Amino acid sequence: MKLMVYSHDGFGIGNIRRMLGICTHLLNSIDKLSILVVSGSPVLHNFRLPKRLDYIKLPCLNRGVSGEMSVKYLGIEIDEVVKLRSELILSAIANFQPDMFLVDKKPYGIGNELKAAVEYLKTKLPESPLILILRDILDRPDAIIPEWQNQGYYEAIEKFYDRVLVVGTPEIFDIRQEYQLPPMVAQKVQFCGYIRQQLGHKSPNLIRSELKLTKEEKLVLVTPGGGEDGYSLIDTYLSSLALLPKGYKLRSLIISGPEMPLEQQAELKQKAAAYPEVEITEFTNDLMSYIAAADVIVAMGGYNTTCEILSVNKPAVIVPRIKPSQEQYIRAEHLAKLGFFTTIHPKDLTPDILLRSLLQQLHISQISIPEINLNALPKISQYISTLLVKKNSLIPFCYN
Repeated sequence: MKLMVYSHDGFGIGNIRRMLGICTHLLNSIDKLSILVVSGSPVLHNFRLPKRLDYIKLPCLNRGVSGEMSVKYLGIEIDEVVKLRSELILSAIANFQPDMFLVDKKPYGIGNELKAAVEYLKTKLPESPLILILRDILDRPDAIIPEWQNQGYYEAIEKFYDRVLVVGTPEIFDIRQEYQLPPMVAQKVQFCGYIRQQLGHKSPNLIRSELKLTKEEKLVLVTPGGGEDGYSLIDTYLSSLALLPKGYKLRSLIISGPEMPLEQQAELKQKAAAYPEVEITEFTNDLMSYIAAADVIVAMGGYNTTCEILSVNKPAVIVPRIKPSQEQYIRAEHLAKLGFFTTIHPKDLTPDILLRSLLQQLHISQISIPEINLNALPKISQYISTLLVKKNSLIPFCYN
């Protein structure tokens, strides 16, 4: 069985991390499945890739804080890059002949680069299901509704897609109502719950031993995700350490992110050098090990980071991104109201406010929160297994 996955990744590393997590679970759950990923992520090669998965690297595009797309590396026009990406995707489909195509977030891809591909699937491979995966929140409804109307996304889902899998719950955010999905589109939506993150490759004790922490020291993990817009969060955190009351034994591990500009990384490392209890590094492909080992997390509010924090029930201070999308802020506000963590609006972020929020979270030994559905991965595997078997009942599969 052959599954093809599209992940556009125009900003940060969140989309590709989430899709690789889904792919890994599918490979562990469905026997004799092979997966081909097509993605523009510039950091895809940094991740541990499971057996039976390979990828085609598309030329990189970038979405800045304005939301406008641009070419990240090549010195050519964006229309040329989108055309090149579109033809690479179509060629991959025509040659790979997938039994199913899984699309992340945009029904027609960036700049409609998937339009030819979905039309090819509809006409040439009509028995191969086309599945759209959406995270819980995309942006404010007043931004998403006109965009989806202008781009023809509602019609695309109704005409081409067999199912829309949402990695979230309607109790937190119901996209059917919030984004005014037409009835024919809404009936294709399946809420899967949030993605429970598996524990990392190293135990908390091993991480704390490697960092040479004493029993009295508390570990603060600071992570702005990909890091492209994470400078302010880390800079403010370092400034807050100067206000730390005597008697607090804090150790800080800062993971700046591979997408942070090198000059910003250099500035932060220079500033961090004044604090011997601070260690700063660029990237880890085992972030979950460090989240599980930390006593408290300071982070932006990306979908993956949020799920990681929820999976290990850790105290956290979330400073969500508000540009170019309000997705992180909306999610953080909903979850903060339920008591999952503390949220600081970026406009309110100061060293004093950040430190006070951090110390409050440090005094929480274990969060008492309502249950949240974290069963997205087995649900997705179940849906995809069912559709693959329906396509060809002779295909043997093993669903765990």
